[in-house]
Amino acid sequence: MAARYLEDLRVGETWEGNAIPILEDAVIAFAESYDPQPMHVDRDAAAAGRFGGIIASGWHVAALVMRDYVETSPFGDTPLLGLQIDALRWEEAVRPGDVLRARREILEVTPSRSRPDRGLVRIGVAVTNQHGRTVMRYNSLLQIFSRSGGRPDATAE
Repeated sequence: MAARYLEDLRVGETWEGNAIPILEDAVIAFAESYDPQPMHVDRDAAAAGRFGGIIASGWHVAALVMRDYVETSPFGDTPLLGLQIDALRWEEAVRPGDVLRARREILEVTPSRSRPDRGLVRIGVAVTNQHGRTVMRYNSLLQIFSRSGGRPDATAE
């Protein structure tokens, strides 16, 4: 995708990411390193627990959605800087075998008053499973260059 800058973005613009399959081995491997609770790493304990089986760590789901964001590259090769995550909610357990998809919507586009070479973009993210149920949602705040600040040759245009 071609580079996109602050001026190219519109409130209400939406896009979907790729399918994100949830694999049990990956769920357990992530959790063993970063969130080693029984419901994520121990099949027997998870089966006896309130979820009735292994579920993915919410942090694993968030990391997979971030990877999808990078891979789908909605702003092309324009450099972005994540500044903030708000209202992060895990709404439903994610299980091995689920297939997730992230839908993103631009909520705000705000040019910087003090740095005209950049601005802020607030994006709402909703992640659903194969049944269309929302499993995670959050808002992210990104810094993105304006067209004049995004590349050294911009003044030539």
